[in-house]
Amino acid sequence: MLRSVQKKNLAPEGYIYTTYGHPKYLKHAVASVISLRRYDDERPVALVCEEKHKRILEERNLSGIFDLIHIMSPEHASIVGFKHNIHEYMFFERNMYLDSDIIWCKNPDSLWQSFKPHPFTITGTQVSDNFFGGPKNIGIIADIILRRRRRTLNHFGLTYLSRVQTGMIYAQDFTLTKKVCDFAQKMLNRKDETHFRSRTLEQGRSEESCEWSMAMAMSKLNLPVYPWLQGHTSPQLDYIGDLTSHDDDFEYVVCKYYCDSFVYNLRGLKIKWLRRFLIKLFSLIPGKGDYLETTPYCLHFGWYHQKKPFFAFADRMWNALKKEKFSSLIEGKDRLVNYG
Repeated sequence: MLRSVQKKNLAPEGYIYTTYGHPKYLKHAVASVISLRRYDDERPVALVCEEKHKRILEERNLSGIFDLIHIMSPEHASIVGFKHNIHEYMFFERNMYLDSDIIWCKNPDSLWQSFKPHPFTITGTQVSDNFFGGPKNIGIIADIILRRRRRTLNHFGLTYLSRVQTGMIYAQDFTLTKKVCDFAQKMLNRKDETHFRSRTLEQGRSEESCEWSMAMAMSKLNLPVYPWLQGHTSPQLDYIGDLTSHDDDFEYVVCKYYCDSFVYNLRGLKIKWLRRFLIKLFSLIPGKGDYLETTPYCLHFGWYHQKKPFFAFADRMWNALKKEKFSSLIEGKDRLVNYG
């Protein structure tokens, strides 16, 4: 790995995490890197964080977990603040931006190869549903009846709207990445002209979402999303307790993946008995109940009501680091020095 830091790309490929706010998010990023290093010990990992998170790592002699530590601009310490400005944090020739609530499950070499043709992309689905950026309750009926989604598209001159999942973003073209970010920020500033609702209205959410604005930017620039539901080659799958088999440390992970998209989308229902009942009901239709068992590249704990196993994993990894059980992560390797 490179020893010196210059204002240029530091490596051909690398991962970028970001943390700010409560120190627990730093623990989450560290835990995610521990899972990553089970499969990829070569590509560098950068952390974009607040000064206080850097100090925490230094006080615990854990800075070496990251190959590069960059202090973020204070105005970027939020979801939209960072993800609408990722062009300012392109440390590598090819960059993979990751949420901290992710556990890696297998070797990512093939995933990197599949990203290469894209100058910029975000995992997602080609077409978003009415719930994307809209109310997650009975209020969605009004959106459907009043055709608010279509009215938003017409107002901004868009012909389609993808569903993006920004837990994984890939970028290698600076100019294009900046265009996406700039347009997304403009869309967020014009939120009152859309039908999208603030994510802060959802339980457990305190920050605005960046996803619908970035989806609009990608539509405006005619950029395809990277399909996140690909069966055995899925870049990431949601963690759902009764659809995921795993050990405590997630070294063994197998997800139950329903081949029919409608049935698989039922995984988001919070009420377990209702989810199971509906899946069983629709499985009576030939083909609807078909499923495969697969290990994704990443397991994403994006659902608020499904995060407890990840919190337990992150705490366990953090405590193990304090006891120096993962010394190979922070010793005996040349690291990129702190940057910024």
